Amino acid sequence: MAGKILVEHSRRPGVESQNIEIVERKGIGHPDTLADGLSEAVSRALSQEYLDRFGNILHHNTDKTLIIGGSAEPEFRGGVVKKPISVVIAGRGTNKVGDEEIPVNKIAKRAAGKYLEETIRFLDVQENVEIDSRIGSGSVDLRDVFEREGVPSSNDTSIGIAYAPLSETEKLVLKTEEDLNSEKTKGNFPPIGEDIKVMAQRENDHIDLTVAIATISSLLDDLDHYLSLKEEISDYIRGIANDVTDKPVVVHVNTADEPDQGVVYHTVTGTSAEHGDDGMTGRGNRVNGLITFDRPMSLEASAGKNPVNHVGKLYNLLAREIAQEVSELEGVEEVFVRALSQIGQPIDQPRVLNIRLFPEEGVKVKDLEGDTESIAQKHLENIQRLTRRVVEGELTVY
Repeated sequence: MAGKILVEHSRRPGVESQNIEIVERKGIGHPDTLADGLSEAVSRALSQEYLDRFGNILHHNTDKTLIIGGSAEPEFRGGVVKKPISVVIAGRGTNKVGDEEIPVNKIAKRAAGKYLEETIRFLDVQENVEIDSRIGSGSVDLRDVFEREGVPSSNDTSIGIAYAPLSETEKLVLKTEEDLNSEKTKGNFPPIGEDIKVMAQRENDHIDLTVAIATISSLLDDLDHYLSLKEEISDYIRGIANDVTDKPVVVHVNTADEPDQGVVYHTVTGTSAEHGDDGMTGRGNRVNGLITFDRPMSLEASAGKNPVNHVGKLYNLLAREIAQEVSELEGVEEVFVRALSQIGQPIDQPRVLNIRLFPEEGVKVKDLEGDTESIAQKHLENIQRLTRRVVEGELTVY
């Protein structure tokens, strides 16, 4: 049985019609996004361990990861990490089922190390990272694990929010970071690190794109090489922009550089976490990979929350799936989705699922209500499928 679905007309003007739009993305190597990635990697590892052992995902939440920046001395053709980066993983996990113990902290540390190795190419995890897992423990009765059936109950009263489609500016920000951090681009520009932050400001039909890129000092010969690389990257980003929008785009790269003073953005590892920049789960991108200051957003830290009944994760993903499909209906310009849970109630029965439609000119909301409600109903009925997609890494939340 689905919860209450309420479709209404959005009185909010479409974001493309606004004079000013500001959008941000913190790339995969940014300390905040690294914290999200670590939280999610640990949750997936624990989920898989529970599934392999017991056939069910047991209670856990690993959404409290802290990254404490280290200390490094980059220099052209070299550099050294002087003080390691510290990672502290916190949360709750089930470490005992009946008489069987599950080494949750060992699993967490292994998953975190693997994630860092796969994400930051020039980070020596064994030498330059200290990982501490302090996941609190809990136990369950063996019978409880194998007797579970039916739709899980919400473990919190919370709200999930999403919208669709992405604006041109949002698409540009997302594509810029994803392209710069792609394997192909790293092959063409090896000194580009993973810590990339993109901020776009659109003013009417003009876009300013500011990009901060941590470069790899050992792959740069000297200052001239660095400055030449900046110019090449700027040209490359302009090419990305031309593929996304016809609007004029001005690109700024590493604007804090002071070449005359020898101050440039180079790093030993490719992430600013090596030298004092800290990170924490939930401080960065929302589940669509963006920070959108002109859109409704949830403040939930979705990364690391269990994918079975934590609505702080599930309802944000649910809202995103519904918004995307509704936005593809003919006559819909924009759609906003809000899903409100109530603790203890089945996750497929929200207190309210509110869908706000901004229709194209000449289209009435009442003509879209039927299809919109059908889409929402379908996704509510299939909400448990999100769990598998999260565990398998098909759905990301940062």
